[in-house]
Amino acid sequence: MQDDLKDRLCDVVDAGFDRQVRFLSELTAHPSTRGNEQSAQDFMASELAARGYEVDRWQIDVAGIRHLPGFSPVLGPYEDAVNVVGIHRAQAPAGRSLILNGHIDVVPAGPLDMWDSPPFEPRVEAGWLYGRGGGDMKAGLASNLFALDALRACGLAPAADVFFQSVVEEECTGNGALACLARGYTADAALIPEPFSERLVTAQLGVIWFQVHLKGLPAHVAYAGSGANAIEAAFPLIRALHEMEHRWNAAKNRPADYAHMDHALNLNVGKIEGGDWTSSVPAWCVFDVRMALFPGQPIDAAKDEIEQVIMDAARENDFLRNALPEIVYHGFHAEGYALSQDSSAKAASAIAALDQAHQSATGEALAREAITATTDARFFGLYADTPALVYGPRAEAIHGFNERVDLESVRRVTKATAMFIADWCGTEEI
Repeated sequence: MQDDLKDRLCDVVDAGFDRQVRFLSELTAHPSTRGNEQSAQDFMASELAARGYEVDRWQIDVAGIRHLPGFSPVLGPYEDAVNVVGIHRAQAPAGRSLILNGHIDVVPAGPLDMWDSPPFEPRVEAGWLYGRGGGDMKAGLASNLFALDALRACGLAPAADVFFQSVVEEECTGNGALACLARGYTADAALIPEPFSERLVTAQLGVIWFQVHLKGLPAHVAYAGSGANAIEAAFPLIRALHEMEHRWNAAKNRPADYAHMDHALNLNVGKIEGGDWTSSVPAWCVFDVRMALFPGQPIDAAKDEIEQVIMDAARENDFLRNALPEIVYHGFHAEGYALSQDSSAKAASAIAALDQAHQSATGEALAREAITATTDARFFGLYADTPALVYGPRAEAIHGFNERVDLESVRRVTKATAMFIADWCGTEEI
């Protein structure tokens, strides 16, 4: 790409950045937690349509994706799960096609009194935008869209097909991205601007979600010895799962991308509930668990070990051996994915193009990082033979209180994304 085009793209990103921040603020104001994404998706669809893109907006059909690799089981209804894709078709295709993917769903805000300001009333202060989902990952959606805007402001469009995806369900299953694949959206590469501080993600972990259901014998607390406390019965099972977590993290089990990390895999008991009355011995308990796994670690084998660990611990418990737990899988059934293991020419070329774009935008070489989370990159890399580049702005307290995103980092990522699109897809005059 010629230097003058790089300069022009950077200049138009700068010129339009106040508008981009206003867009991000408006998008962040939509409380798009799972099941409540429709208003945010309406906003995205209208913005794409206003720019002249063909807009595909559809409700995800679970039956249509259940059989596909990467599907994660769901417990709730899907009538409210809607994807939006903006489609650019090149007039004279000459370059390489691209998916610009981002998720619109955000995690719950938690207790509002633990935020300094309301989570869905975004504010800008000292170069940061605060608000739930501003970093994870609506800033990325904004950078994708405004990178395309920058090309248009230069009188250019990508010389290849580009699919701008705004998907749901990333925070709990990934089925939104899977539904895009099932609908036929494929490309030569995918770019996903998750907030990992302007680094290229070389590897990501897999994740399994499951629930453990325990049943006890109700009794008045005065006769607690005659009952079985289902909540307390959970404790030895949780201890056994943490012992398994320790074994999985052993040095001999770590792939190369994670060899330097002592504890990459984390088990989290994210929710526990049980009982019906303070003076009654609880007759039931359910706890929810998130467990990570390494790239290349088979999900079925991991599930077999999880089940064995829980049942072995239950059989050592006086109550549980007569009332074995029930394990219910819901949400993430996500395999790990390592871009570093993709030796294809497409992957090498995409990484080189992003490296050059990042260096032009920041003056620095593109750093690499293996992360201890999961993203939708796995669908493209594992199931569609598509190198997935995860590269986005710097954000802090994602999934926490006072989530915020660094606006200057968003500006740099938008410039880099615009240059990457121009290089990867080529350009044609509008």
